[in-house]
Formats: sequence, structure tokens, C-alpha cells
Amino acid sequence: MSSAWAAALDQLDEAAAFIKLDPNLHEVFRTPKRILTVSIPVRMDDSRVEVFTGYRVHHSLARGPAKGGIRYHPEVSLDEVKALAMWMTWKCAVVGIPYGGAKGGVRVEPRRLSLGELERMTRRYASEILPFIGPERDVPAPDMNTDERIMAWIMDTYSMNQGYSVPGVVTGKPVSVGGSQGRGGATSRGVMFCALSALRQLGMSIDGTRVAIQGFGKVGGFAAQLFHDAGFQVVAVSDIKGGVYNARGLNPTALMRYKDGADTVAGFPAADAISNEELLELDCDLLVPAAMEDQITERNADRVRARLIVEGANGPTSPAADHILAERGIVVVPDILANSGGVTVSYFEWVQDIQAYFWSEDQVNVRLKEVMDGTYEQVRSLAEERGVRLRLAALAIGIGRVAEAHVVRGLFP
Repeated sequence: MSSAWAAALDQLDEAAAFIKLDPNLHEVFRTPKRILTVSIPVRMDDSRVEVFTGYRVHHSLARGPAKGGIRYHPEVSLDEVKALAMWMTWKCAVVGIPYGGAKGGVRVEPRRLSLGELERMTRRYASEILPFIGPERDVPAPDMNTDERIMAWIMDTYSMNQGYSVPGVVTGKPVSVGGSQGRGGATSRGVMFCALSALRQLGMSIDGTRVAIQGFGKVGGFAAQLFHDAGFQVVAVSDIKGGVYNARGLNPTALMRYKDGADTVAGFPAADAISNEELLELDCDLLVPAAMEDQITERNADRVRARLIVEGANGPTSPAADHILAERGIVVVPDILANSGGVTVSYFEWVQDIQAYFWSEDQVNVRLKEVMDGTYEQVRSLAEERGVRLRLAALAIGIGRVAEAHVVRGLFP
């Protein structure tokens, strides 16, 4: 059992006990609704055929079509995808959007593929999961190492099989083929909205708040810019190859320009070198883990010095670490709340595609803020009322809503 799947089950079990979930529903929730494992043969540029393994998991469809990203990574595993699908179920429910949870992945190092190989692999993977996906069934989106171009290929592959354009089959695609304004930075923007809400809860001000961000990709990179522009002091960032630290603050624009050339933030001249592990233990006020799962564990949780953690990644904190942090008085805004901006604007995109009526970026951002602020307030209120962690409160709300949908629908046949 992988740590991600074990963590997801531990969280479910704790929340189930907290809300006194019906044992039968608890058993249903511990098992994904359906799992698809596919073989993806791809003709490489040198005429070899290489076979990759892909997955698509539906955890729950009780509240609507399945929703979840597709990630390309050499360490993708079925257990990881199952965990991510479960978290998507709770994430969609906690922000109140009518989706169930899904996730997909291909075990591949995409950076070693040419553009043609990447497209052929994506289209073959899309063809293999075709029976699972559709605007009313399952709506994929970008995740780690996937982007709007890959979503366009999936949309086109699906559309070619249908015989007409179906923009609503994926979200996170280019605006030119039905994508939404504001989708690209939505996860990062949601992280910042949650951070601002948490600061108000803790009585902290933006001025002088030092931020460390693990992960300088789609989520962490744009989040760094948003925090910087809002007046925070971004003191450290990192990526898979290493990190940089400057107590006086870093310029995210300059960092991104450097990364575009060096393919990493490591070695940025106006800062000291640090490792990913050291970043998590820095003396800072706000820590944003925005890379991989299982980064803060029982091995390092007692050395975390941030007062507030806002999770940009899925599952970055292990259940054991979560309890250690709580005992130390460190507030953690959980992933299913903090990074739900992406799926929220994905929902907005899906709605726009179905209506063929599109919103401005300002409209998208205003509506996103309303959802994030309202959801944070619901979670905070329950946490304070019951004297529990924000994570347990968020899980209780999400799981409770899914349970209600199951009860109302009944068990077929």
C-alpha cells in the first residue's frame, strides 16, 4: 500500500468516526467505483514501439460526473491515482460543485519524449480511456506535467471519435477551443485566497509575512508571483532539482526568467542554495507545499517552523505529521480546500462549454473568490465549533455531502 493511498484511507476513517458515518457507506467510500488500467503502445521517433502504462480511476459518481486531472510522471502508480481520485471526491463536495472524484495518470518521464511522441502517447491514452470519459461521465483536466496543449489533444481525439466537436469533455484547454479565461492560474489563486482567509483568522498581516514555496511549477510558480504582487515577502522557492533562499525576498519574475533558461531555480544568483528538505524547515511565517504528496511526515514535522501551512499540492502532509503540527499549534489549510481553485474554475469552464456562453476573466476570478471565501468560512466555523483541525472539518463537510447524495439516491438495484 502506498503512502498516498494509506493516507487517504486514514483521513477517511478519522472523518467517518467524527461524523458517525454509516458503516455501510464507509465501506463503499473505501473502494473506488471503477478502475481502468491501460497499455499504451507508442511508435517512437526511431521507429521502436515503447509501451507505457496508464490509469483512470473513478472514486465516486454520487454527486455528478467524475472530475480529476491526468498526470504524467515516472512514479505514477495505481495506489497514487486511487488516493488522488478519493481526494477529488471530497474536494468537489467541500466546495459544493456537482462532480464526483476521478484521477488519471501515465507512468512516463514526459521530458524525454519529443513533441511528436508526447502527442502520439496522449492520443493513444485518450483512445484507451474513451469509454470512461465524456461531458456527462468524466471530465479530465491538467495535472502534474500536463497542460492545455495536452488537453486539446484529448479533446480532439474524443471529438474525432464522436464526429463533432465536444469541448466539454476536458477542462484546462486553450481558450481558442472552449477553455475558460482565468483557468491557468486558478489553483494558485485559490491558494492565495485561502492564505488571506487564514491570515485574517490568525490575526496576521500581509506586511512582513515571509513565504516559502516548495514546487515552482504551474501551482507554485504562479502562486509565488501572486503572493509577491499582494505584498508578501517570498523568501524561498524550490523545484525538483533544488531551491533558493534569500531572507530579503526573491523576485518571482526574475526567478521565472532564470528557470526558463536553466530549467530549474537552483543556482539563481541572487540567493543561497537550499534543498527541498531544508525549505520545509525554514524560519518563515507561511509554508506552501506545492510539489508532491508525502513531503511533511512524522520525520520532519517537529522541525517545521512556519506558523501557517497552505497546501498547494495534493496530500503533502501525512496523517501522523498532521497531528504533530496541530499539537505544535501550526495551522494547516488542507489540500481539499486550499487547492480547490483549479477544480472550481474547471467547473466554471464546463458550465461555459455546455452553455456556449463565456465569461470574462474578472467574472471568473470574482466567482472563484466567492466560492473560496465562502467555503473557507464554512470549514473554519465547523472547526472552531467542534474544536478540530481544519482538515478534519473540511473532510467532514465533504464526506457528509457525498454520504447525503448516496442516501438520497439509494442503492441500485
